[in-house]
Amino acid sequence: MKNPQVIVAGAGPVGTVAAYRLASMGIDVLLVEAGPDCALDLRASTFHPPTLEMLDELGMADKLIEKGLKAPEYHFRERESGELVSFDLSELADETRFPYRLQCEQYVLANMMANALEDHPHAEVRFNQRVVAFTQDDEGVEVALEGPFSIEKVRAKYLVAADGGNSIIRKWLGVQFDGFTYPERFLTLSTKVELRDYIDNLAYVNYVSDPKEWMVLLRVPSVWRILVPAKEDQPDEWLRSDEKKNQVFRDLIGREDVETEHRTIYRVHQRVATRFDHGRVGLVGDAAHLNNPLGGFGMNSGIHDAWCLCDKIKANLDKGHDDARFEAFDAERRPVTHRFIQAQTMQNKKLLEHSPEENHALRLQEMKETRDDPERRRAFLRRQAMYTSLEESRTAN
Repeated sequence: MKNPQVIVAGAGPVGTVAAYRLASMGIDVLLVEAGPDCALDLRASTFHPPTLEMLDELGMADKLIEKGLKAPEYHFRERESGELVSFDLSELADETRFPYRLQCEQYVLANMMANALEDHPHAEVRFNQRVVAFTQDDEGVEVALEGPFSIEKVRAKYLVAADGGNSIIRKWLGVQFDGFTYPERFLTLSTKVELRDYIDNLAYVNYVSDPKEWMVLLRVPSVWRILVPAKEDQPDEWLRSDEKKNQVFRDLIGREDVETEHRTIYRVHQRVATRFDHGRVGLVGDAAHLNNPLGGFGMNSGIHDAWCLCDKIKANLDKGHDDARFEAFDAERRPVTHRFIQAQTMQNKKLLEHSPEENHALRLQEMKETRDDPERRRAFLRRQAMYTSLEESRTAN
């Protein structure tokens, strides 16, 4: 494609959804990815109801649902006592045909979208091509794409930066990425051992509070994923060792002879770019914001960013470029990222911890009171399902 109208950088779930929606709008789009394919990234695995509604508009929801697990119920559990507080998204069946979280690895969606783009008349996908530089003027952007043997310059009207937390586009823009990085890291172990054989009444999504080692237990089609905190003074070699693996599973199910499929360590951030709109360049997903994964908001909010930005690009292409539309994208998505995505993920983390400065018993009691009050429970479910954040975003202007 010599003259795309939009270049999307990054073929993760956010970038592929952005590219496919633009193509579906009749916009010529070039999707570029630095890697050889859609990376086998296991970090995100939860799709919330509003995101499934968006994918449904693209004709992709049912295809993804076939590959995932429906999880209407999720638990906040006390590890020491076995006590749990359960919430059920089925209560939202009166406002969505997707009253559940869908558990499915993010690369499944990215691959599905990339494959569909390969066959789309308004799209081109290029792997092994990364953005190394760009310039912009009143008419558009010129993007330098580095391939295996050369650098090619491609001109377009707009550039969408979905190139992740280390976004080269954000760095070239000189945008501040305000926030902090947690001193501890997260260790994720995955296993095909069926945890439900050892833990009674286990949901597909479980947030487990414990004073010694809190954890998150998530079921995806192929494996159970166990996420635990890793202290800053624990070396990577030990965290990936059999000794650590044995300790986690011994404490969890009383077994050490558990085979794992993956042992992955993540550095965890809470950061938001100071602006999402930059002339004819828009930041979405991890390029715009990073948060801890507790609640499954990161990928979903990134897709919501992309959905919003695509609307602004379409309007500009149809009616003529107006900076105000991109400014509206920033006004809609950035404040809600601070008010909801960042705040809620930090609150979810505190709920699992038993730090001296936090009154865990009070937090647990508040959770029970929320569960037992129909009005508060529905508001909580809508907030956790990301309806509240989307409504705030859409009414921001």
